[in-house]
Amino acid sequence: MLYQDTVESEVLVHKPWFVASTFAIVLAVFLMPDLASTTLGDIMRPVIGDPLQSGFYGRVVLAFVIAVMFCVNIVLIGFAPLKAQIGIVWVELLLLSLAFFKVFNLNMPFIWENLPYLITQGLVTTVYISAVSLICASLVAIIAAVAKLSGNGFAYAIASFYTSFFRGLPLLIQVYLIYLGLPQLGIVLSAVPAGILALSLCYGAYMAEVFRAGIQSIDRGQWEASRAIGFGFGLTMRKIILPQALPVVIPPTGNMFISILKDSSLVSVLGVWELTFVSRTIGQPTFRYMEMLITAAVIYWVISACLEVAQSRLERHYARSKVR
Repeated sequence: MLYQDTVESEVLVHKPWFVASTFAIVLAVFLMPDLASTTLGDIMRPVIGDPLQSGFYGRVVLAFVIAVMFCVNIVLIGFAPLKAQIGIVWVELLLLSLAFFKVFNLNMPFIWENLPYLITQGLVTTVYISAVSLICASLVAIIAAVAKLSGNGFAYAIASFYTSFFRGLPLLIQVYLIYLGLPQLGIVLSAVPAGILALSLCYGAYMAEVFRAGIQSIDRGQWEASRAIGFGFGLTMRKIILPQALPVVIPPTGNMFISILKDSSLVSVLGVWELTFVSRTIGQPTFRYMEMLITAAVIYWVISACLEVAQSRLERHYARSKVR
C-alpha cells in the first residue's frame, strides 16, 4: 500500500486534465457503431430514440451522455472516503456485470435447479483436486528449493532441469503427457491422480522459486547459530528457517492456490467431473451452455474472492507476529 506522505495529496480524479482525457476516451469508445445496438443503446432509447435509425447523430448523443455520466460519477466518487469509494465502485461494477449477463436471456429456473449439483459434485471435486495438488506441489517445491540451494552439483542440476522443463511446457500438454504417456512405461493412472500429478509437478516448479527466495531471505547467521548449538539440517529447517520464511512464502503460495483452483478446469479434458466438466455436461442436452458456464464462472470467482480474503488475513497475522 502506498503511504500518504509518498504520493500527492490532491485527488487524481479531480484534476481537469484527467477528467478531460477520460471524457475523450469514453466518447471515442462509444462512438463505435457496434456499441449502438447493445444494451446501452436500449437503455438510452427513450431519450435519443433508436441509435441505429438515428445514424451518426444517435451514436454521438449516446456516446456524449455516457461520457458525461461516467465523468460525473468518478468525480463524485472522488469526494468519498477511501473505503466508501471501494464499496461504491464494487457495487457499480456488479450492477454492470448483471446488466451484461441480462443480455444472454438466461434461464434462471434452469440455473437454480442445477446449482446444488454443480456445488456438491463439481465444486467439491475441484476443491479436492486443488487442495491435494497444493500440498503435493509444496512438498516437491521444498525439495527442489533445497536442492537448488545446496552445493551438490548433481542435485542442483536435477532441480534446475525440473523447474525449467515444467515451467516451460503448457499445463494442458503436461496433463496429456502424464495421462497418455505414463501407460507407455507401464504406469497406468486414472484421471484424477493423473490430473493431481500434473498440477503438482507444474506448480511445484513455480513454487520452488518461491520457497528458494523465502529460504534465502533468512540471514546466514541463523544457519551458523543453529550449527553452533548442534542442530542438524532437518531440525534447522523445521524449527528455525521455515517458520521465519512463512511471511515471505504465504502471499505467493496463496496466489498459487488460486491459480491451481482455476487451472484444475484443464483436468476436465480427462473426463474428471470437476466444476467445468459438470457445467458443460449439464448444459449440453438442452443447449443451455451459457447458463451453466456463467454459473461456473461465478462460483470460481466467489471461491477465489474468499481465498483472497483468507490470504490477506494470514498476511496481516504474520505481519503482526513479525512486529512483536
